[in-house]
Amino acid sequence: MATKKFKCKVCGYIHEGDKAPDVCPLCGAPSLDFEEIEPEKKGGMNRDSNAYTIIYASVMVLLVAVVLAFTSQSLRGFQKKNEENDKRQQILRSINVSVPANQAEAKYNELIKEAFLVNQDGQKVDGDAFASDVVKDFEEHLYPVFVADVDGQTKYIMALSGAGLWGPLWGYISVDSDRNTVYGADFSHQGETPGLGAEIAKPAFSGEFKGKKLFMDGTFKSIAVVKPGKSVAGQDYVDGISGGTITSKGVDHMLFTSLSGYVKFLTSQNQ
Repeated sequence: MATKKFKCKVCGYIHEGDKAPDVCPLCGAPSLDFEEIEPEKKGGMNRDSNAYTIIYASVMVLLVAVVLAFTSQSLRGFQKKNEENDKRQQILRSINVSVPANQAEAKYNELIKEAFLVNQDGQKVDGDAFASDVVKDFEEHLYPVFVADVDGQTKYIMALSGAGLWGPLWGYISVDSDRNTVYGADFSHQGETPGLGAEIAKPAFSGEFKGKKLFMDGTFKSIAVVKPGKSVAGQDYVDGISGGTITSKGVDHMLFTSLSGYVKFLTSQNQ
C-alpha cells in the first residue's frame, strides 16, 4: 500500500506514513497542523514546464481568434448596412439633403429614381452603380450615375475619386438638368489633417460649388480649386482651404480627372 505524505504547516516538515504524527518532531506542532500532500497524477503535465506554457498560450490564442472571427462574422451584416447608409448619406448631401443614418435608406429610395453605369462614350452599361467600387470602376473606364428628383427637378449625381495629402479623397457632385450647372457637392477623406485639409468635408467648402459651371462655351473646364484670393481665367473656381494646399490641389485634380470620364454623358443629350 502506498505511503501517504503529510506536511507540517508550521515548519514544512514532511512526514511519511498512514497518518500524520501526533506531534511534529521538529517544531512540536500537533497533528491538526499537518495537511496531506496529494500525489501528482501520473501522466499529468508539469504546469511549471515550458511545454505547458507554450501549449496553454497556443490554445488561448486559438480560442481568442475563433471568438473574434465569430464576432466579426456576426456583425458583418450590421457593418455592411452602416457602410451602405453612410454612402447613401454622402449621395444625398450632394443634392443638399442631410438626414440621420437611420433615415438614409428611406430618403435615398424616395429621391433617387435611377442608378446606372456609363462608359466613356456616355452609354449605359450593365452594372450596379450603388454597389460598385468607384476606384475599380474608374480604372475600367466605367462611371456611376445617380438620377434624383428634387422638388420635381432632375439632378444628375456623379462620383469622384482622388488622393489628398495623407490618403484617398472621394465624393459626389450633382448638376441640374442642363448637365452643366452644379447643384451640390459633398467631399470625404480618409486621413487629412483636422482643421486644415479635413475642412473639405465641411459644408462651408462644398457649398462654394453650387451654381458653378463645368463647361464654358461648350468646352469642359471642370471647376478649379485655387488659393484664397486668387482667380483663374476662363473657368469657374472656388477658394481652396487655407493651410491645406496639397489637399486643395488634390480636390482640384480629382474633379478634373473624375468628371472627364463623364463628358460624353453630360453632352450626349445636350447636342
